[in-house]
Parts: sequence; structure tokens; C-alpha cells
Amino acid sequence: MKCKPIFSNLRLLLTIAIALPNLYILQTPILAKVFSTTPTQNSQNSDLICPTQLGDRLDQIINRPQFRRSRWGILIQPLNSSQTLYSRDAEKYFIPASNAKLLVTAAILHQLRPDYRLRTSVYGDSTNLTIVGRGDPSLDDAQLTSLARQLHRRGIRNIDRLIAEDSYFQEDLINPTWEWSDVQAGYAARVNSLIVNENAIAFTLFPQALGEPLRVVWDNPSETLHWKIENQSQTVAANKPEFIEVGRDLQNPILRVKGQLRVGSLPEPASVAVIDPARNFLQHFRRQLATEGIAVSQTSIKTTPQIPSPEIAAIESPPLSELLVETNRWSNNLYAEALLRILRANNHHTSQTSLEIVKQILTELGVNPDSYLLADAAGLSRHNLVSPQALVQTLQVMAKSKDAEIYRASLAVASGNEGSLRNRFQQTAAAGKLWGKTGSLTGVAALSGYLEVPSYNPLVFSIIVNQVNASGGIMIQAIDEIVLQLTRLNHC
Repeated sequence: MKCKPIFSNLRLLLTIAIALPNLYILQTPILAKVFSTTPTQNSQNSDLICPTQLGDRLDQIINRPQFRRSRWGILIQPLNSSQTLYSRDAEKYFIPASNAKLLVTAAILHQLRPDYRLRTSVYGDSTNLTIVGRGDPSLDDAQLTSLARQLHRRGIRNIDRLIAEDSYFQEDLINPTWEWSDVQAGYAARVNSLIVNENAIAFTLFPQALGEPLRVVWDNPSETLHWKIENQSQTVAANKPEFIEVGRDLQNPILRVKGQLRVGSLPEPASVAVIDPARNFLQHFRRQLATEGIAVSQTSIKTTPQIPSPEIAAIESPPLSELLVETNRWSNNLYAEALLRILRANNHHTSQTSLEIVKQILTELGVNPDSYLLADAAGLSRHNLVSPQALVQTLQVMAKSKDAEIYRASLAVASGNEGSLRNRFQQTAAAGKLWGKTGSLTGVAALSGYLEVPSYNPLVFSIIVNQVNASGGIMIQAIDEIVLQLTRLNHC
């Protein structure tokens, strides 16, 4: 089964990392009630407002006492106009969290085109094979099974030497600006040319009888043979709070689980990062080969391109249009980072970094190059500095491009069936009318996107709040109340 990063599950918001010797623990409070809560009844009254009233309505929300030390960046414009309906520090820099993905995916879609696919190939003869990865973030065990079966159909039963070529990406496996506490988590997995199961090891935590430890069930049952589990978790009464802490040793396969879930509550998915992704890929491929009756004598990893041989087996990723859905709608960090690196890999003769290529493309599209500074694609880096202006400009230019429909379709839909907005705006005027990209880090929340307004023109907007000493739920509720004010706009 495909491994979803933890950020894809809105019941699990990863907020605090605790460092211990050789072990990094990830604390994950359970926020199901927060994310399934719609704004208060007072914010849902159906009175229409004029554009001239909008400023006072929004100021009442962002000037609340809990935000007195916080910074808000907001820009709201009609979709087909440069007119500004509301602006607050729109040209200033903010930490955007996963809203950074909007910039990167716009550049990638413009450059690579919607039908672009990533190919993973096997080269060689019947006894010496090289598998070459090109950074397909969607590749999983099922695709490796397909490769193994192709080789079996060619009559291959014994491989003297299997080489994994991990050379397509020449940039760092881990972004150097990411916080050290993140890099052991499944949502911040290493990015290399040979990716399988999102370079993460997934499991689910199940509550048991009162007082008993949570049960750990690996998505891949074979992981039971490789991991030692230090389980200090507990199943608690229905009136107790829920939180989960998961971490791994950075050298040995040791998983530590702490925290608590209520009796009878839903299970919690989680994951940890693979430390050596190329070797992990080889192990998975070798396992699939064995299942198909193909024995392998020895394996090795190469980080430089090999002399081309005839291609004897291959698989392809879904088209880029589908990969972008996973990237934006589910806010998948590994997909964003892999696609970013693919930009540079496709520009063989450039000395530019991937992010420099993104800036060049966006500048050509009309996005002010001084309105943002990117340090990664995922939005995990707190070195990212992005203005609401940059996000709105990107959304505007993409809405006018030939890829407008594909770009918008990659975003989450308010109260939709899937994605990071599926539990927000339920039974409100924004349900099914908002296509957006969420973003969250500790002290940071963001939402940018497109909004269809029943009695007004379609809007494009960006809302970012930074430096908040309050729960994620409080930030999200305020952002959602701002959006609901926009749904009440009327021509007057």
C-alpha cells in the first residue's frame, strides 16, 4: 500500500520534536475536532456586504487579542482584475509553510507540461542488470513487481550482479535548511533518484483495552522482522486527551512510540523516514525479484551514470497532472522536492540550481522575482520568505495560462472528498467553491487559492499568519472566518 506522509492526515498535526541521544521523537497532538469544526454561528450569518465594508470585517478578526503579537499578510483581488479589495502587508515577507508549493508547482507545470512522465528503466543483459531511477515519487512495490515480471517474461532467472544507479539527482538528499528534528519523520523523507514507497516506513497505531499499550501494525508486515519497538504508549479513558509521539533511531532500526489514544478511538497512521533510500530500494526490488523466481547473487549502488546498455524493462509514472494533485491537494513534501529536482535534471547543461530555475520560469510568467525567496519546495524550511503578493501573482498568471484548469484541479477543494481542505468549510458558502493550498508549521498558518463568490466576482487570495503563540486550530478558524466573509461580498 502506498505510504501517505503524516501531513496528509488532518487528524495528525506534527508540531514538536524532542531530541534524545541518537533518537528523535516526534510529538503529534490529535486535532480531529479542530479540523472538523466549522466556524461559529456568528461568523455564518448570511448578510451580504459591500466591498467597502470588507476591511472593517477582516480587521475585526485579525485584531483579536490572541493575535496582538502576530503578523498577518493578506491580499485579496478579483480573479480577472488587478484591483485590490483588501491588503495588509501584502508585499512583506512571511514564512509560507506549504504555500511554497504553489510557486514551485506552477513553474514545474509550465516547464514540463501536463503529460510528462518519469521513467524507471532496467538495462543490461540476462545476468548483469542496472536499474536507473529518475526520481519517480509515486513508485511503490506494485511497480517493482511489474518490473520483476517483465524480466521474468524475458526468461531471466538468475542475476549475477544488480546495480542500482542513483545518479539522476545531483542535489542534497536532505535540504540543509530543514530542522534536524524533522529529518527522521516520514513527511521529511530523503529525496533521491530511486524512491520507493515515498522513502518512508508506514505503520498504524491502534488503541487497545484501557491501560494497555497501543498496538503497532506495520503497513508492510515484513518490517516486523527488522524493527525493534520501544512502546511506552497507553490506551486511556474516553475523557482523556490524545497525543502521539513517534521517532526512530538514526542508525539502527529502533522505533519508539509514546503518547495515548482513547479507548475505541480511530487508529492513527504514522511513518518514519528511510535512512538509506538507495539501499532500501535495492532491498525492495530484490524482494520482488525473489517473489517472481529470480535470484540475485550480488548488488551494488552507483552514484555516477553508467555506460548505456539496451533497455530490457521499464515502468512509467502517472502524468505530471496527477503527480501535482498529490503534491498540492495532499501537500506531499516528497513529491514537491522530487519534482523540483527533476526541473534541474531536465536542464542538463545548466549551472543553475533547481530553485534558480523556478525563479527564472516564474519571472518569465510575470511573478515579481523580489516578492519571494525560496529555500525548498515543500515549505518545511523556515528560511522560505514569500509575500502574499507573490502567491496571488502566481495564482493570477496560472489562471490565465493554458494550464489553468490543470493547475486549479491540483488544489484541495473545501469540504471535498479528499485533500487537506476536506474537513474545512463544511456546510458553509465556501463548500465546493474554494480551491486552495493549505500550509501549517508551528506558529504559522496559510491558505491561498481561488474562491467562487455567489453574489460577486471570482476571487484570488492569499492569507498568511506568522508568529502566533496559539494552537493551530485558533489560526485555522480565523483564516476560515476571513474566507467566509469573502463569500458574502456583493456588488453595491
